[in-house]
Amino acid sequence: MVTEPKNQDVNVTQSADEPERTFTQEEVNRIVSNRVAKYADYEQLKEKAKAFDQAQEDAKSDLQKAQEKAASLQTEIDQLKKRDSVRAMRDEVAKETGIPVSMLTFDTEDECKKQAQMILDYIKKTPGYPAVRDGGEVGTVSKGTAKQQFEEWAKEALG
Repeated sequence: MVTEPKNQDVNVTQSADEPERTFTQEEVNRIVSNRVAKYADYEQLKEKAKAFDQAQEDAKSDLQKAQEKAASLQTEIDQLKKRDSVRAMRDEVAKETGIPVSMLTFDTEDECKKQAQMILDYIKKTPGYPAVRDGGEVGTVSKGTAKQQFEEWAKEALG
């Protein structure tokens, strides 16, 4: 960078008492060249400032990208932790109630316990398969076990 010349410019301001001063062409050229010399590297400085601003913008963009990625990963971690805690809670409720884990669908312990209790209540109300005493035919009396009855039927039917 060019250093600024010290006090080489002629004082252009005048007081009211002094007569108007005129400058020679050499003095005007010197004044203009001194002022132009101050800004000789202006374009170079302008380019450096532009490059600096762009580097800051790029760094800011990289920082924003990193922050967005960190936020996304944190969200994913939170979801996985929640899923794991819900799974552990469902396992615990299933163990306590005897209901299979696959039948528990709620996300809180209270809701899962209520759901398990409702399933248990339904199971108690629903009767099992009806007992068939005679194989389903009217007027017949069953003889032996189901296996024995099947063997007898097969002999009669197939010969």
